This record gives sequence, structure tokens and C-alpha cells, in this order.
Amino acid sequence: MIAQRETGTAAGWLLREMAADIAERAAFMQLRPARSLILGDASEALGGALPGEVIAANPATLDEEQPLPAGPFDLIASIGLIDTVNDLPGALVHIRNALAPEGVAILTCLGAGSLPRLRAALLAADGDRPAARIHPQLDSKAAAGLLQRTGFSRQVSDSHGIDVSYTSLDRLVTDLRDQGQQGALASSPPPLTREQWDKARSAFLADADERGRVSERFELLTLTGWR
Repeated sequence: MIAQRETGTAAGWLLREMAADIAERAAFMQLRPARSLILGDASEALGGALPGEVIAANPATLDEEQPLPAGPFDLIASIGLIDTVNDLPGALVHIRNALAPEGVAILTCLGAGSLPRLRAALLAADGDRPAARIHPQLDSKAAAGLLQRTGFSRQVSDSHGIDVSYTSLDRLVTDLRDQGQQGALASSPPPLTREQWDKARSAFLADADERGRVSERFELLTLTGWR
């Protein structure tokens, strides 16, 4: 599925898209969790769609690589976090262990295939010595294998794309920063020089349409696993 939209809405649209996707899946599966745990900044948007007791973890203090407190839960939802975890298998084990028997985890993030225009622009800026500027992203097949490897009894991994149009590279970068989607690499790459930024901007706009807008792809990856 491809959704087409333009920028201009308040920051946070991407996390709200992820929260809405989880809510739709929970409704389709007819889940009626008595206790739910929500991990991520869009907890308010999702919490109102769930019955029963809903606990929202504070993303500022949350460490997904540690056991989750206050379980067990019938549903654990993670919004835009799992792609930035260093020890993802360990985090998935902690999520599974925090589920009640037959509990469900629905975890969504930006997946492989996201931000191809930004990647191409940064490669053009770096030239012959490209630096790692965007953290690695999960693909659907690898995600399903991780769910199986970490003990989930059933696993589903799928993705869908959202195309967003931008008038400039700067607008895209600002949109990502406003939503907390900047790079999550442990070692920061060298900053781009003014000349490199100019190269990146030119490379980005080389793909503009007749309106001067560039379509960027956000691939939303969702992992669903049952204990």
C-alpha cells in the first residue's frame, strides 16, 4: 500500500501514523487486552483506542534492553523504537517475557527501504569516502526470523510505504529532527561541510517533479508476535 501526503502538518505525523496502524491491527484482530503497555512517544494517540488498563512507558527513561517492569501484559505496543536498539534480540526477549500467556506484541518502526532520496543525497555529498550517516534498518524477512529466534510462538512481519513530498532537503531533515528520527549511531559521522551540503541539496532536487517537489519514501515495518 502506498499513501501519498504532503508535509505541513504538525511534527509527530510519522509516530501518529504508526500508532494508528497498531490500533487498526488490534481492532482487526479483535484484541481486548485487560492490560496494555505502550512504548513510544505516541502513547496518547494509541492509548485511547485500547480497552482496559493502559500503561505508557516514559520514552526518556525507557531502556528496552532491560526487563520491562509491571508485567505481565496482554498487549505490548512499541512505536518507532525497535530500529534503534543495539541488542534487538535481547529487547525482543524482554518484551516476550513481559507478555501474559497468549499475549501479543505489535512493534512498528521505520524499516529497510526508507528514505532513499536522503540516502542518495548524502552519498553524493560524501563522494568517494561515504560515511555512515543513517543507522541500519530492519527488513521484513530478517524481522520475522528475529521473532522466531527469540521465542515467539507465532510471528508476522510486514510493511507498507508512505510517500511524502518535500520542497527541499532542509525541510526533510527538519521534519525528521522534529520527530526524533535523527541518526542513532553510537559514533557520530563527521559533519558535512557547507560545500557538501550544497551537493546534497542539488542531488536531492535532481529528482524533483514539475512542481519542484521530491517524493520521499517512509517504509513502516510492523512485527507481530504471540507468546
